[in-house]
Amino acid sequence: MANRRCQTHRPEQFFFPRTPPLSPPLLPAMNASVYSASFAVSKSVLAFPSPPLRLRHAPSALPVRSLQTCSSPTLLGPPRSSTLATAQPLQQEEASDEEELAETVRPSVEPFHDVAAEREMRSFPSPELEVKELEELPEQWRRSKIAWLCKELPSYKHSTFVRILNAQRKWITQDDATYVTVHFMRIRENEASFRVYKWMSQQHWFYFDFALATKLADYLGKDRKFAKCREIFDAIINQGRVPSESTFHTLTVAYLSAPVEGCFDEACSVYNKMIQVGGYRPHLSLHNSLFRALVSQAGGRAKYYLKQAEFIFHNIVTSEFEVHQDVYAGLIWLHSYQDIIDWERIADLRQDMKNAGFKESTDVLISIMRACSKAGNVEETEKMWLMLLESDCSIPAKAFVYRMEVYAKVREPMKSLEIFEGMKKQNEPVSSAAYLKIIEVMSKAEETEITETIFDEYIGSGMKPVMPAFLSLMSMYFNLHLHDKLEIAFSRCATGCCPNRSIYNLYLESLVRVGYLEKAEGIFNEMHTNRTIGTNAWSCNAILDSYLALGECAKAEKVYDIMRQKKYEIEPHSVERLQEVLSLNRKIVKRKISMKLDEEQREILVGLLLGGVTIESDEERRNHIILFEFSENSNIHSVLRVHIYEQFYEWLTLSSRSNDDDNEMPYRFSTIAHSYYGFFADQFWLKGRLMIPKLIHRWLSARVLAYWYMYGGLRSSSGDILLRLKGGSREDTERIIRAFQAKSLRCRVKRKGRVFWVGFQGTNADMFWELVEPFILESVRSLLVPDGCFSVNSKKESQPDDFDSEYKTDEQSPLRNQ
Repeated sequence: MANRRCQTHRPEQFFFPRTPPLSPPLLPAMNASVYSASFAVSKSVLAFPSPPLRLRHAPSALPVRSLQTCSSPTLLGPPRSSTLATAQPLQQEEASDEEELAETVRPSVEPFHDVAAEREMRSFPSPELEVKELEELPEQWRRSKIAWLCKELPSYKHSTFVRILNAQRKWITQDDATYVTVHFMRIRENEASFRVYKWMSQQHWFYFDFALATKLADYLGKDRKFAKCREIFDAIINQGRVPSESTFHTLTVAYLSAPVEGCFDEACSVYNKMIQVGGYRPHLSLHNSLFRALVSQAGGRAKYYLKQAEFIFHNIVTSEFEVHQDVYAGLIWLHSYQDIIDWERIADLRQDMKNAGFKESTDVLISIMRACSKAGNVEETEKMWLMLLESDCSIPAKAFVYRMEVYAKVREPMKSLEIFEGMKKQNEPVSSAAYLKIIEVMSKAEETEITETIFDEYIGSGMKPVMPAFLSLMSMYFNLHLHDKLEIAFSRCATGCCPNRSIYNLYLESLVRVGYLEKAEGIFNEMHTNRTIGTNAWSCNAILDSYLALGECAKAEKVYDIMRQKKYEIEPHSVERLQEVLSLNRKIVKRKISMKLDEEQREILVGLLLGGVTIESDEERRNHIILFEFSENSNIHSVLRVHIYEQFYEWLTLSSRSNDDDNEMPYRFSTIAHSYYGFFADQFWLKGRLMIPKLIHRWLSARVLAYWYMYGGLRSSSGDILLRLKGGSREDTERIIRAFQAKSLRCRVKRKGRVFWVGFQGTNADMFWELVEPFILESVRSLLVPDGCFSVNSKKESQPDDFDSEYKTDEQSPLRNQ
């Protein structure tokens, strides 16, 4: 009887060697009686039935982990394309390093999914998957071999795993491989199940089985293996099929559960496809989970997801679900953070809350106060304040800040001061946000004594941050032409913390204004040579104006060359003076400069490419774009972002150059499409992945290694220096190691998913640091020095646990222990 329910023999009962060869060659030649006897013994040992292989409701048996919030934001990247149908025979592990990171940091992420959502995940209709029983196979040797595979494969690492499967090509069929895949799903060996399916999909006899792909994707998604689940998801779409509702649901949940950059954006993408492509109506739990993850985005990124939040709200309403109170509050909160407030939409949401019987919570009142303070609406702000006083809860510090802000908008700074003094009289401590706001308000009102008193009080309290307070104070001194006090404040800032470019620009312009050209020239040179600070259009225009006023033609021309190279906009009055002083009419202004990267920019770009920066090319591979992406959760990336933005300013798109404020610089920006990047695309980026050129040993300079370390490296807890090489092959890594050997640097390599980690230990780490230290940005040097902090990035990275077990290679390979 074909495809009937029956018991599955447990492979561990078969009497085969514990350390078998790649295939069991002795089995076909065994005596028939002995072979039958061993099979009979194995049947008699089984004393209890095992679950059937017809997995109509198999997903319900899986335990479902509670859904968890995404702790790190992410940069939207293109969805992963499937390689199941066209990939070459698998040679290396395809596990995702992002999945490893998710497994590493998952315990620190708080769950927000409820029990009802877990029940809903079991209620999806599932395609019926029928698999032949082992006993139904006509050949006894085939049954034995399949059972042997089921027993032995999970215990092997990937390389041996694939070699064992390759050794079975002469006899194994689609049905045999399907049985092994399903068996591993039954015993919760989902990783092994995916490997078998991946190998099977690369064979010439493979035909796509929608039910099998759906089951495997669901199992992987429930196990939070989002990269593997997405690979099968894309394979289903590439076959012209629409994934089942369960696959959409589990993949979205898997993305939300992973605290990895970009996962939330992928979750939104899958959720949108679920509705727009699949035509499904997601369960209420999925709507709520995605919405809660949206408003939980860190770094102020949630405000950019307003359209997605409105889309989720629209789907909840059109599906006739009950809208939770937190959804209303979250939407109002998002609207209050927008640059342009949609008052009609906020009024509609408040009315909908009232019609639903919800009382406006403290969060809603605070959100409305925030929106009103931006618009300078005192009346509505005070109305929300009175509602807060009438409520039983304690008043948040933000309410005081918004009241101070709204009165500052209507030019009543003393009223803001009165609110601040009233806040201090309360039992609760005054927050740093309140101090910074009142310092900003009083400095703009040019109340010198009050500002200085509050400033000294804030600095003495030890609160952080102090840079905004210094900036407000120095701006007041600058506007009041109090250069001496500004210089003292600058000195205090330089000794107490690391000043940023805005602080330097204020001091530079003040020096130019009072005529201290020599000091101004020294500050400008310090900014220009210090890679952490850098110069911008403001500082260049200030020093250029002073040179032109004093007739310093040669110095003015040098500054002008810098501005032309960086494409800084020159102030009109400076252009007129430039024409007069240099006697070049308008030729110097109209003279074109060819777009070329200097030597420093080329070395920086090579280091960033090794660290993970990507290149996009057009179809003809004539023009290329460099995509710079930095982590918002990394202190070093925040500093490096400003430096790279300045270094490649002239190459950036107009949209990327729209704001020169250090605090408003985007964490993701790109260059213009240009043919000059063709060399880097041909050498380092081919077919959408990183490749290492054969001449890499000529280009691994100290500056290249320094930027590779800052962008894609980290310090391990054991004191090792690790460099990440993402997307390269084994041969690419060997070229890197040979280049290090030429520099007398001994290292070890370990693979984690699709990432190679190059590790330097002990004296080799010290030698590496001595090599790159001159090119490390000064403000982040303390975070990277061997005796400093733990890691390059503030967030946890997926890294090898132990470098003592080096990556095993052939005897001639440089990847062996050095």
